[in-house]
Amino acid sequence: MRGAGGAGTAGPVGPGGGGVNLLALRSHNAALVLDLLRTAGDEGISRLELAERTGLTPQAVSKITARLREDGLAAEAGRRASTGGKPRTVLRLVPEAGHAVGVHLDRDEVRAVLVDLRGTVVGERRAALDLGAGAGAVLGAVRETVTGVTAAGADRDSRPGAVGGGSLPGPARLGPALLGVGVALPGPLDHARGVLHRVTGFPEWDGFPLREALAERLGVPVVVDKDTNAAAVGLAAGGEGGSFAYLHLGTGLGAGLVIGGSLHRGARTGAGEFGHQVIQLDGPPCTCGNRGCVEALCLGAVARGDLREAARVLGAGAANLVGLLDIDVLLLGGRTVAAAPEAFTDGVGAVLAAWARRTGQDAVPVRVAAGGGGAVAVGAAELVLGPVFGRGGV
Repeated sequence: MRGAGGAGTAGPVGPGGGGVNLLALRSHNAALVLDLLRTAGDEGISRLELAERTGLTPQAVSKITARLREDGLAAEAGRRASTGGKPRTVLRLVPEAGHAVGVHLDRDEVRAVLVDLRGTVVGERRAALDLGAGAGAVLGAVRETVTGVTAAGADRDSRPGAVGGGSLPGPARLGPALLGVGVALPGPLDHARGVLHRVTGFPEWDGFPLREALAERLGVPVVVDKDTNAAAVGLAAGGEGGSFAYLHLGTGLGAGLVIGGSLHRGARTGAGEFGHQVIQLDGPPCTCGNRGCVEALCLGAVARGDLREAARVLGAGAANLVGLLDIDVLLLGGRTVAAAPEAFTDGVGAVLAAWARRTGQDAVPVRVAAGGGGAVAVGAAELVLGPVFGRGGV
């Protein structure tokens, strides 16, 4: 399944092929301003506040905001009384001025979401998928799903009064004002090059340049990362702070690790293969080739309907992770967790509480991650949006 051509660098693409002129991609200061506009919401923020919070001069802020307004990325949100002098003009982000698509490629399903610049989901598509059906079938399914969700977004934004309508050049005719597509799927993979390794259970993908292949077919920049990393990025962008681990239990099991506010991918972008830690020597075989992996034991218990045992096994692996990283909170997600959230939070929490008593430490809290079944796809879209707002390190 090797071989494909096409561009693969992330960047903005807009109607007419010239690109949405997002200053953040070549100006750190503009990214700071855009991020503050984003977090200010509909209430907006004044130029003086922007200068105070960024440390930039008022003149620099005025130049940046003027360009952002010119590009349709910022607009006036009214006026606010000041302590002296005339009222201050308040600016806000125009969320519909740009969009990103996030794609979750699971072993049996593809889900795509269209999000605006605030990360709000404005469209969604899902379809059945067999990740082992071959590159042609999988790439075709992704293209069809992405085209469908962006076409729906273009129709929505072409209504009277909407901003950002229009289609993009390229094989899939994507729009509106699409910055790129983030794709998340099971690992291991090389995030930096967008190349898959021996995806657990699907070794035929080894060496396949997924980023380039999809960029060629979609005609827009593509970013590729593991499903767990994408979800962790989305959770961090949504306000989850500190150091946390996101454990995704669905058709497989993996972890996304955020340490001190930054996603930890590792030197070879392979961190987070949580499901393939061996906790039972000579245990049942795992699809990775080892025996006694957390994933094999946990999914085996799920298949038998023994959720108590599945949660206990997951908790044992989680205790190892907590002992190694000393994280603030453990977040659980994935379709298997979503089907019985209390069974998993209670079961994993009980194992971590027992571990804490033995070590004399405070127990690490366990929660279901926000976002439900769409957390990975939304996080994949954040892989595209993050650099726009100066958050490329998460």
